[in-house]
Amino acid sequence: MTDVGSSSRASTRRGDKGMSPVARLRLFIKQILDELRKVVPPTRSELLNYTAVVIVFVTFMMAMTATLDFGFSKLVALVFGN
Repeated sequence: MTDVGSSSRASTRRGDKGMSPVARLRLFIKQILDELRKVVPPTRSELLNYTAVVIVFVTFMMAMTATLDFGFSKLVALVFGN
């Protein structure tokens, strides 16, 4: 399946070498703004859900890392003494 805008993008890419730095910067900013218009912001409930998931995951990873650190420090103390 062919992307409708791919031919115009490909021709733009081929013409990039002859463009001035200012024109390339304008094109770059235009492409960024075009992509940002496609972004759909999350709803409030989605945002709260994503935030909760991240907080739970980070808390779990902190607990796991602390447990492993504590266990390895006890193991090293046992093997090598205080």
